[in-house]
This record gives sequence, C-alpha cells and structure tokens, in this order.
Amino acid sequence: MASSSICFPANSVVISHRNSTLFTDSSRRCRVRSSLDTDVSDMSTNGMEINHGDCLRLSFMIRLKYENIHVQAKTVGTCNIQRNEWIELLAPKGLFPPEPKQYSGPKLKVAIIGAGLAGMSTAVELLDQGHEVDIYESRPFIGGKVGSFIDRRGNHIEMGLHVFFGCYNNLFRLMKKAGADQNLLVKDHTHTFVNKGGEIGELDFRFPVGAPIHGIRAFLATNQLKTYDKARNALALALSPVVRALVDPDGAMQDIRNLDSISFSDWFMSKGGTRASIQRMWDPVAYALGFIDCDNISARCMLTIFSLFATKTEASLLRMLKGSPDMYLSGPIRKYIEKKGGRFHLRWGCRKILYDQSSNGDTYVTGLSLSKATNKKTVKADAYVAACDVPGIKRLLPGEWKSSDFFHNIYELVGVPVVTVQLRYNGWVTELKDIEQSRQLKQAIGLDNLLYTPDADFSCFADLALTSPEDYYIPGQGSLLQCVLTPGDPYMPLLNEEIIKKVSEQVLTLFPSARGLDVTWSSVVKIGQSLYREAPGKDPFRPDQKTPVQNFFLAGSYTKQDYIDSMEGATLSGRQASAYICDAGEQLFALREQLPPIESLESSLTSSSQLSFV
Repeated sequence: MASSSICFPANSVVISHRNSTLFTDSSRRCRVRSSLDTDVSDMSTNGMEINHGDCLRLSFMIRLKYENIHVQAKTVGTCNIQRNEWIELLAPKGLFPPEPKQYSGPKLKVAIIGAGLAGMSTAVELLDQGHEVDIYESRPFIGGKVGSFIDRRGNHIEMGLHVFFGCYNNLFRLMKKAGADQNLLVKDHTHTFVNKGGEIGELDFRFPVGAPIHGIRAFLATNQLKTYDKARNALALALSPVVRALVDPDGAMQDIRNLDSISFSDWFMSKGGTRASIQRMWDPVAYALGFIDCDNISARCMLTIFSLFATKTEASLLRMLKGSPDMYLSGPIRKYIEKKGGRFHLRWGCRKILYDQSSNGDTYVTGLSLSKATNKKTVKADAYVAACDVPGIKRLLPGEWKSSDFFHNIYELVGVPVVTVQLRYNGWVTELKDIEQSRQLKQAIGLDNLLYTPDADFSCFADLALTSPEDYYIPGQGSLLQCVLTPGDPYMPLLNEEIIKKVSEQVLTLFPSARGLDVTWSSVVKIGQSLYREAPGKDPFRPDQKTPVQNFFLAGSYTKQDYIDSMEGATLSGRQASAYICDAGEQLFALREQLPPIESLESSLTSSSQLSFV
C-alpha cells in the first residue's frame, strides 16, 4: 500500500495519506435589503427576509436604547433598516467594528509574517487604505489553519473541518470583498447530533419567528436531551447574560468577559444545568468550538456564542464551502490581494526579528531575517506584523522581549493538539433510511450538514462529498468523511494505520447501516498545537494587536478580540491590526526618517513562489 508524508516543522504539522483498494410566514414578515444586493458589511442568504419577530424585537431594542429613533414593524410592511444597521444594533460593538475612515497619511511599507486568515485580513485592510504590503509564508501554500493542497493523486488535503457560523460577519465581509461570498453553501437551519446506533438528535432552529424565539423553541423541543435535562438547561440559560444580550448586547458582553475565570461546566452546573446536558449536548459543541470539553473551556467562550445565537437569527445557521479552502476561500483572497498590488513570498520563513533601541530606550524593529532553503535575505519596512499562531509567535519573539509583561503573557497560552482524519468509502455512510440507496454510486445521498456526536472521539464531522461537492464528490465513489479528533492528545503518538482503524470502527458504532462498506482512501493530519486552549483565566493573557514595540504589531485569532479563537477571530484581529497601523501612520513615517533608507520590498525578493511538490 502506497503511503507518503509531508512535514511542516514550523507549525508542528504532519500530513500523511494512504491509497487502498427563514423559512418565514409570508403573511407576517418585514423585508430587509440583503447584504448580497447592497454594499454592506454582512453576508446572508440570497433573498433573505428578516421575519416579523425579529423586526418587533429590533423595534423594541431601538426604542429602549435610542430615544430619537423609532422603527415600526406592522404585520405586513417594510422595515427600512439596512443590514449594516441591523448588525451594528444587535451585535456588541467589539465584534463588528465600523468601517474604517479612508486613510490620509503617508503611504507605508508593511511586512506581514504569515499567510493565514489573520495575515491576509490584515493585508486586505492595509491595501484598501493604499499601503504597500508583502506577505512572507514559510509553507508552500497559504491559508494557515484553513489551508489545503492537492496531493500527487489529486486528493484535496485539509488542515481541519471548516464551518461558517452565521455570525461570522467580519469573515463574510472579507469574502465579499474578494468575490468569495458565493462560494458558501447554506445548510438546513438545524444542528444535528448523531448518537450510537444511528439515533439522530436535533437542535432545530427552523421556525417562522426569529431570535430569540426560534432558539427557545429549539432547546425546548430538542430530542437530544430528556425532559428533565431540557428543563434544567432552560433554567441555566435563563439565568445567563444571554438574557441581557437581548436588550443590552454590550453590557452582556462585559458580563460574559467577567466569567472567563470559571469553566463552562462550573458555571452551567451552578445555574441548575445537569451533567447529562453537558455530556450529550454541550461537550460536542465545546469540542467543535475550541477542541476541549466543557470542564476545561472557559464559560466566556461558550456564552459568547450563546449570546449571538440569542440576538441574531442567522447566527446559528451553518454554511460550508463549495469545495476546498484553497480554491474557494484563500484562493480568491489571494487574487484580491495581488490585484491590489500585494505580494506573496512562499517558502520564505522568518528566522529572526532584528531590532534596536533609540536613545530614549524605545525598542523598534529594524528588519526581518528571512530564509528560503539556502537563500537568505533581510527585509525592511515601516511596520511589521507577526500574523502567527501561538507556537509560531513564541518561536519568533526575541528572548530579550520576555522581560516585558506584554510579551511574557503570550507564553502563558498553549495550543491544543488536534487530529483530522479523512475516510473515503465505496458507499454513502450517513444514509440511514435506505440501505439499498447507500450502496449505489450514481447519486450522492445522506446527511448534508455539520454533524456532532457525543459517542465518538471525533466530536464533529461531515461528509464532504455532500457538504462541499465541487472538490470532494467524485463520480463512482462514495462518502468522504472528515472527522476531527478532539482531544487529539491520545492520538498524536499513534501510527496512522491505528488511527484510521479506530476512527473507522467508531464510524460503524454511529452508522451500523454502513457495515459492509469499505474505506478506499484515507488521510491523517496531525497538528501539535492548533487553537489556543481557551481555558478558564486565560483571556487576560491574550495580547493586543498593538505592542510596546513602536513598529511591531500582532495578528492572529489568539490575540485580543471579543470573539473566540476561530476563522472569525482571525479575520477580526486583522482588521484591528490594520486600524492600529493606520492610526500610527504619522509616527511610523517619522520613525522611517530616523532609520536607514528602505528599499522597495518588491525588489528585494521574487514577487511570489509557486506551489510545487517533488
């Protein structure tokens, strides 16, 4: 059996594979202009309508908070609020910053380390403001934790399973800029749990009335919990800051931040929640969000999501890419960056940050020492952005900077190991109703959504041949399950064959009807440190994007922002990093005058490095 592996030591990744044989009530709705039809800062389904319940709640909130504004929502009528106003009113301001004012200062040269979502988000914002941007990436492909590439046999290999919650407003804004907003497939507005023996549980948000009514109904009607557990679950949520979020999103967000010091389990149980609710519902969700369970994840992390679900009808609506991230996410963003004049330099890793001190003791960066194979370069810029993950920034920071509390705090953060397994079958694993249909290969069939489970080591998974068919559906072949093993610690030391055997056995415990189907291809991706561990008490150690070093900035989903470590958090961090750089434009330009002249970054390196494999 043929096998191969590719190692990326800079990111603690080992990749290997083997080859073997509103809904809405039409009589009670309020029309709102869709963000896909207007130049606004959100993305939603084509032809979206905000239902009557949402408009009534919005009207109440506006009257409560803004004395001079009044919106009427009649049984049949028009709600003349555009989507950007809607988002700004219903989301805490820190989660969705306003559009930046056009920059009018001196043009800056900016060097970004890392071509993940955070780095590319930073680049897009800076290029839109007229700056010169170069991105340096040690890998042969872009995307970071949302990266993907094609192996020698034509299979798309991903770093993990990527799901887009409806509250990813900053990421949707970025995708719309890059023309990638049409690359998302909207799934049914329900969260599906697959239990042992093929029993299906649901949190079904499909209801004529929107938030918060649709969420209340989903939790009360779910068949994933027993009646007693549902009642206690409702009690806990009723005593949470989520209720305050309905009328005071910013105040609720502050209350949620204040709960960072305790675990979600401790908070939930103290409010009357049950252990069974945690085990059967919230642990799989926590693993999907942060790769750790409710006993180990901060209450802040979980309640941040809950508050968005309560205040925004679409927040719980899931989307997935049409195909691979390289083709449908990072690819379009790269084209946008290059069209704006930005440059990518692949396989150029930053080995050292060069710095000095001014006469008054201020530290500033003088350049970056880069290498590509045996080639070495030093690049200079007006501003430097380290858009790395937690292990990456720890390796990059000069040791002397640890004496600063700001940088020392970063070393209190640790990443979570995660293992992602892909399994290709010769039939349709998630088809539970018709066994005969599950054996045919003429038409894809099964559960087309993100799937959670409390009964396997992979807490969330999906059949990519159904959810993302452009690259993953192959005529004549069946399901392509992508399973995220969390926690990944027990699997990291195992051989790939052992991992595949264990996962395929657990698949059969969830889908007994799949017995008799064969795994025809598989891949295993191990990431030693992925998301940072959002454990209780860790939020204060997250660094701001602006650092004590005048011309050095940070970006990354682990940095300080109101969302959790995620694609949305990475995108938001890039917006914030760019805002800091633009705010400091005059000072950065003045610092340039004190330093040796900066050569054009374009001339110091090749404009880009093509992805290739030997």
